[in-house]
Amino acid sequence: MNNPLPGMPLVESPLFPAQRAALNLSPEEERIAIALHERGYAVFDFVDADLDARIERLKANLGPRYGIDLADPLSDKTIGERRVQDAWMFDEDVRAIAANTFVLDILGKLYGRRAFPFQTLNFPVGTQQEAHTDIVHFSSVPERFMCGVWLAMEDIGPDAGPLFYYPGSHRWPIMSNALVGRRGYGNPLNSAQDPYAQAWRALVEAQGVAPETFLPRKGQALIWAANLLHGGSPQADRRLTRWSQVTHYYFDDCLYYTPAFSDEHLGKLQLRQIRSILDNSPRKNVYLGEELSEIRAVHQSKKKTIFLSKIFR
Repeated sequence: MNNPLPGMPLVESPLFPAQRAALNLSPEEERIAIALHERGYAVFDFVDADLDARIERLKANLGPRYGIDLADPLSDKTIGERRVQDAWMFDEDVRAIAANTFVLDILGKLYGRRAFPFQTLNFPVGTQQEAHTDIVHFSSVPERFMCGVWLAMEDIGPDAGPLFYYPGSHRWPIMSNALVGRRGYGNPLNSAQDPYAQAWRALVEAQGVAPETFLPRKGQALIWAANLLHGGSPQADRRLTRWSQVTHYYFDDCLYYTPAFSDEHLGKLQLRQIRSILDNSPRKNVYLGEELSEIRAVHQSKKKTIFLSKIFR
């Protein structure tokens, strides 16, 4: 397919409606593609014949790590640790969910580059997290080559702190430090989301968009675009669990960095040193097929500043 905009994911491109037919998508893939393009997320049934057994093993393995009395139906499930990050490193079922072939195949088709998982988060309860976008944590050059997949490991009702999102918000401006008037590189933060919260709230009010809540059954999953505004609802019943797994995916041939701690226009990026969950191998920062080979340290006014080098291997 001739693509005049290869630096943009196919599914997020304004050319996508014209290009869609050339992708030879199945009816289910096309449904997912249209939803992701138009609304910034798509719901689908997770394809894994062993999923039920996998979930039970995963719960048994990870349960003790949260410090929650999961055996007592009346206990407060929100008082312990809310997440375990990168459990794929020691739990084969977490890794298998992240490396799911159906997910990798459809992401590759819709983004126009091969996808690979690089981070997992496993939750026994909801995050109750304020609305945010993942792109302030995980971005790429070219941008938008990142997405998340959220898998429900049990039926989730409205009292369990379900996920919420703002349909169409993936089309809103991408938050950067330049956009909100701050310097990011080298500046500490209590939360990478804090500098952008006011701007997100202002956009929600100005756009007049109401949030939607995701009430999935066990085994349903959600793909969302990197710039989709989403969060976790307050948990009305603290006795409930909300077992889920989030897997974050990057795509080949990109630079990978954290925008909250970067100043892109000055060439100062906090680059990420990431590993692919598929084979536990490091993934190089690459731009247009060339591997970044050098980061140049420059001293200015007795302050050490790391600049992204223009030198490539």
